[in-house]
Amino acid sequence: MVYTIREIAPRDNRDVEGVIRSCLIEFGWNREGTAWCDPDLGRFSEVYSREGFRYWVVADGADRAVGGAGIGGLTDRVCELQKMYCLPQVRGTGAARELMALCLAYAGQYYKQCYIETLHNMTAANRFYQKWGFRRLDRPLLDTGHFSCDVWYIKDLEEPVCCG
Repeated sequence: MVYTIREIAPRDNRDVEGVIRSCLIEFGWNREGTAWCDPDLGRFSEVYSREGFRYWVVADGADRAVGGAGIGGLTDRVCELQKMYCLPQVRGTGAARELMALCLAYAGQYYKQCYIETLHNMTAANRFYQKWGFRRLDRPLLDTGHFSCDVWYIKDLEEPVCCG
């Protein structure tokens, strides 16, 4: 698959929402306490337009968003890797590695640590985060409203940002 990665634009909002909803349905997590119910799900270009917040999309050959990931601030020292989802046709192409590198490089300009909430049955995603040096936590770092998430990670951003 030929793809490009770029910052989100207003025209991407519906496609990104569709990607996230599709992935949550795929893994059986289309329910409360996940991104499924986030009130800003269809407004990413607005939400991620302020300092310390950014969202990138993976665009296919027709420039349609088929994946994405972002950084959002939680505290003055801690950000969150947010809404990292890719449709099946994007998985295994290297797009996720590029997204993660962009996200962590950006996050390192503003924050000391990066937090992730995910789900236990997203096994490939869990392995991916661990390869990037994220350490598993026993409980959520704070209340983000995603009470259905059951796996949490943190990474010190002073550590190297690339994986093997």
